Amino acid sequence: MTAPINLLDLTPAQALARLREFAAASGEPAYRAAQVVRHLWEKPASDFAQMTALPIALRSALAEQFVIPRLEMIARQTSSDGTEKFLFRLPEGQEIETVAIPEGGRLTLCISSQAGCALQCAFCATGRMGFQRNLAAWEIAAQVREMALLDPPIPVTNVVFMGMGEPMMNWSAVDIALTTLNSPQGLGIGARHITVSTVGVLPGIVALAERPEQFRLAISIHAPSDELRRELMPVNVKYPLADVIAQAKTFDRRVTFEYVMLGDVNDAPEHARQLAALARSCRAFVNLIPLHEGGALEFKGSPPERISSFARTLRDAGVEVAIRKSRGKDIAAACGQLRVERLGRGAPRRPNEHGQVNVA
Repeated sequence: MTAPINLLDLTPAQALARLREFAAASGEPAYRAAQVVRHLWEKPASDFAQMTALPIALRSALAEQFVIPRLEMIARQTSSDGTEKFLFRLPEGQEIETVAIPEGGRLTLCISSQAGCALQCAFCATGRMGFQRNLAAWEIAAQVREMALLDPPIPVTNVVFMGMGEPMMNWSAVDIALTTLNSPQGLGIGARHITVSTVGVLPGIVALAERPEQFRLAISIHAPSDELRRELMPVNVKYPLADVIAQAKTFDRRVTFEYVMLGDVNDAPEHARQLAALARSCRAFVNLIPLHEGGALEFKGSPPERISSFARTLRDAGVEVAIRKSRGKDIAAACGQLRVERLGRGAPRRPNEHGQVNVA
């Protein structure tokens, strides 16, 4: 017996084609396919039974040949600042985190692309749990879909791939998820409102640049020299800082540098001057990020006055810079904290030690 087809793991265009084939074979009018696709992402239904515009017999027939799976929400926390954190369980029991951040008229959803992470950045809570597996395309996009299925729904305006995992090391799934997020028949989020963040996995940056949509790129720099970056981010051995900067220069859209502020580690005036030179070389915008200390026990965050001074040095050097607000401190909103607290750490694996880590 053929396994049911997961419609959420297809792009909306692919799902429409499959459903048109099904409608033709079942003697149903072709417009039924578009009705079903609309309930996958635009106006999501929790299952086929909820698609009440369809005849009951058709709903039953669809359920025999297709599935529209859900992520199981097992925890939801709300911060005093309005930030919300969700813990979802995947079908086989792994857990991932998603964070909703309201700001004025925007709602940014920070989504995960892997369960755990293999890169072991020294200050990151996700790296402490080890790498478990890549997410399927539907599991990535469904984090946004689940927001629409809440009562009341959470309207997502922006998406950032800054949750658990390294998106560029799961590019085959992220590629499909980007199409679903952006497509008018999918979640309909504008490409300029979708940001993919990477530690600098070069093949993934190339692959993102080759897409015609104006998706945004953020690069986690976190240290302005190879020596320091190797200490904080082991991936710098494979993808040295100079190579990452060179690739950023060729990206045809504006690049953002993410820089977490670690007290007495990367926050000296000389670090600011070095970072300014890197940012100027590829016209990058710099985001300075206060450390969520609960996720990095060995580090302390830079004091606010030092972060402000660091930002002034960058601005004086002609670099546009912002200091990110620290959100959700009271709900362990640093990505990976909630899962680590619940399940403990996993055995860490380096990227080349797990066959499911797929670089573009």
